[in-house]
Amino acid sequence: MRILVTGGAGFIGSEYVRMLLGVPGGTAEGVPALEPTAVTVLDALTYSGNLANLDPVRDDPRLRFIHGDIRHPETVEEAVAGHDVIVHFAAESHVDRSITGAAPFVTTNVLGTQTLLDAALHHRVTRFVHVSTDEVYGSIDTGSWTEDWPLAPNSPYSASKAGSDLLALAYHRTHGLDVVVTRCSNNYGPYQYPEKLVPLFVTNLLDGHTVPLYGDGGNIRDWLHVHDHCRGIALVQQKGRAGEVYHIGGGTELTNSELTGRLLDACDAGWERVVPVPDRKGHDRRYSLDISKINSELGYAPSITLDAGLSDTVHWYRDNRAWWEPLKAAAR
Repeated sequence: MRILVTGGAGFIGSEYVRMLLGVPGGTAEGVPALEPTAVTVLDALTYSGNLANLDPVRDDPRLRFIHGDIRHPETVEEAVAGHDVIVHFAAESHVDRSITGAAPFVTTNVLGTQTLLDAALHHRVTRFVHVSTDEVYGSIDTGSWTEDWPLAPNSPYSASKAGSDLLALAYHRTHGLDVVVTRCSNNYGPYQYPEKLVPLFVTNLLDGHTVPLYGDGGNIRDWLHVHDHCRGIALVQQKGRAGEVYHIGGGTELTNSELTGRLLDACDAGWERVVPVPDRKGHDRRYSLDISKINSELGYAPSITLDAGLSDTVHWYRDNRAWWEPLKAAAR
């Protein structure tokens, strides 16, 4: 099996590549080995793509890297040729950046996905896994979203992801392309670019700095370790039904204040290090995914508790300053 992973040098994509190639700590318990004969990573290496994320598998002869943009048809045609499966992670994904400039989100997330779908049709790819987000649903006060819930995105980022989801599913219904869509809750773990909440707070705290907390800190998110997320994607790649959507969640909902408290404890810091900041524009109040479908059909359940996952994540950032310090310095 030859697998093309778009965005495979990013946070979640690189975890999937490491898992596919079976590096220590990268194999997925409870998921039968996918045993790829070749894994190709297509990544534009924008600010959050990092070849260092692939260092653990750099010498694997099955790995090939293509530096290219999914918005460029010629690049995509060359990359897709000869592959059996596409697992599509590549996306612009930071809400704050989408608020200040939406164009890259629309062109990458919507037009880039359309370019990939056309190439998948042309080269008769046997499965297209489209990785998406719970943010496409908007906000929910009580209960949890099921996979057939209407989409109601509230940020330019989530609107662009909703558009790409609909395009992918339309290619299944119109052309018969074998497409499956996954939607996940908030990810955390090693190798996450330090603009996201968990790595931003951890690295700031490790350096003795303050951390910014939006609004009243009451926004609620479900937290999913990146390794559990990739386990769920692997199950969907193997056994998911074509044309279906599957939710992948972590099973632990916290307010941002509650999560901040856990990160402060993990970094031996106090609340005096927290600085309230004005709330994000259009900030969704609560996300919550119902994961009963992937559990009953494919046997998925999260395996890493939030306490264990956060502890391991803090230790990883403490031990890997050489990875994140240059990223933060470049962003200043």
